[in-house]
This record gives sequence, C-alpha cells and structure tokens, in this order.
Amino acid sequence: MYITITKQKMDGNFGQSVADFVAYLEKENEQRSLEDHEHFFNQFSTDVPTDEVVREIDGNTAKLKRTEPKFYSITVNPSAYELKRLQNPSEDLKRYTIEVMKDYAACFNREIDGRPVSLNDIKFFAKIEHQRTFMGTDWQVRQNQPYATKILDLKNRIGRIEQGKTQGNITKLRNRIARLEKEAPHQQNGKRIVQGMAKEGPQTHIHIIVSRKDMSNKYSLSPGSKYRHSDTIFNGKSVKRGFDRDSFFSASEKTFDKLFVYKRNYAETYHARKTFLNDPKQYFTMISGLPTHEKLIAFTIMRKTGLDYSMLNIPTNKVQLALKTIQRLKRGLDRAVQSASIGI
Repeated sequence: MYITITKQKMDGNFGQSVADFVAYLEKENEQRSLEDHEHFFNQFSTDVPTDEVVREIDGNTAKLKRTEPKFYSITVNPSAYELKRLQNPSEDLKRYTIEVMKDYAACFNREIDGRPVSLNDIKFFAKIEHQRTFMGTDWQVRQNQPYATKILDLKNRIGRIEQGKTQGNITKLRNRIARLEKEAPHQQNGKRIVQGMAKEGPQTHIHIIVSRKDMSNKYSLSPGSKYRHSDTIFNGKSVKRGFDRDSFFSASEKTFDKLFVYKRNYAETYHARKTFLNDPKQYFTMISGLPTHEKLIAFTIMRKTGLDYSMLNIPTNKVQLALKTIQRLKRGLDRAVQSASIGI
C-alpha cells in the first residue's frame, strides 16, 4: 500500500477552485460505457454528482487566505498483491475508503466542540480509478531513456533525409530503430515502455479530495501541518494541533489487513520503507532474518519496484553492506516511491 497526501496546487494549474481537478478525475469515465462509470462517493452517498463535489469543496473555505490550500488530495495505491485479495475491487475499495477516512480523522490531534475529530467531521469525496499510465519518473521509463534518445535522433535523421537536407540510407536507419526498440530493457506486450503508455495488470486505486475545513466550515483540519501532536496557546487557551502522518499510513495498512484478512510481507509495510530510507543496514538485516518463503516474496517485491536485489547475495553473517551498494539500492527505491504507483 502506498499512500500520498498532497496539497492543492497554488501555481494556477487548479486555481482557487477544485473544478479542474474534478474534471481530471472524470477522464477515465470518458472511455467507459455509462453503466461502467465510477462515481464520486463519501460517507453519506455512493453517487455524488461532479457539480456537487465542486460546489461543496469550493464553498467550504471560510476564513482561508488566498495563499492557503483549500483542499488536499489523498491517493491510495494498493499493490497487485493487495488487489488480488479483493473479491469486488470497486465495492471493496469503497468500503475500505470509508475506514481509511476514519483513520484519517483519528490522526488529528485536536478537538471539535470538545470532542475528538470523527469521520463525519471530514468533508471529502472519493473516486475509484482502474487505469494508470507510465510516468517520466517510473524506473522503467528512466532506464529505457537512453534508447528513446537514440531512436529520436535516428527519426530526426530520417526526416532530414526525406526533406532533402542530407543524404543517407533510410532503410538502414529504420532497421537500427527496430533493433533499439527490441533491445530496450523494459517491454510490455512486445513494445518498449514509454511515458504515457497504459500499464498492464491490475491498477485500481483511489483518489480522495478532502476539504481543508471541517464539515461545519469552522475548523481548519490540515494534514500538511508541520506540528505533530502538540499543544499551543491561542487567545490565552491551550489548543491541540497537528496531524500524525506516520500513524495514518500505518493505520491504513492495518485497516486493510483486518478488513480483507491480508497477510502483509515485511517489505510491503510502511515501517519497512521508512527503515530503508533511514537505516538501509537495519532494513536488510530484517529481510535476511525472514523465513525463506517470506524472504523470497520480499525479494520479488523489491525486484518489481526496480531494486536490483541480486546485489544482496551476501552471507547473512556479513551484514556490513558497502556504502556504494546501499546508495544504488536507495536510489532505486526513491524512484519507485516518487512514481504514482509503486508497481507491485
């Protein structure tokens, strides 16, 4: 499970309204029949019209400055292993989303009218999508890039020959292009993986638009707050503040595991990803200590995220990994994490 929380873009792409973002999330429906459309939903309704989503989010911004985000986007990306556990991906993930938003509410360290924040204080609208395309940050696209550069250069040369600006053998150049297309290390259905290509396999994920303000439009609930579970003095009174992202990410995994009776491998956990980034040596010590079957699954997960785990063929009693090896592996995971999907 890979979850991201991002604030509303304030550089003009989405302006002060959620309308463009809502329209963007409707793109997949344009390719589906009416009966197969995925609709926005929340804790109260399974079929919320897009104009209502825009009206509710845009109208829930009392006392927010123009430079402050009006909403946040949460993207929940189940892995292929997790998706296989679902009986009905759309309906199961809608049920899971409601539970995730309960976890979200519980991770705010503040009170509303003297009580903890609850699900029904959160104004949000969610949508299930079933497709993904490769992005420029995906490791497959990045590793194919040298081939893409050579192919583009050859195509430009062919163009100049056809325009009479230079001379050359077009047939030979096209044959070289065909060879490069096949030699690119990452292929899908016999074609070189490029940015914008639809990803094969299960790609179902969840987009959630959540208002910065609570349901009453009185209280600000920012998951981007830099303050974690602390108190401050405001107008002479002690006020709680902050949102605990670590707790939210961990709770969301546990909620999935409980809801769908899923046995999570160590390499799939949020705790493991944090350990890898902060202490790679400890991470590989934990991997080495897994039972054989679970270790094999962990290596498979690592490989599918772009990590070259062949470099880990080191006796378990020699845990002193070379700094160069650690950095190479860390770069591989960083690229995977930056992608819209971790690819497993």
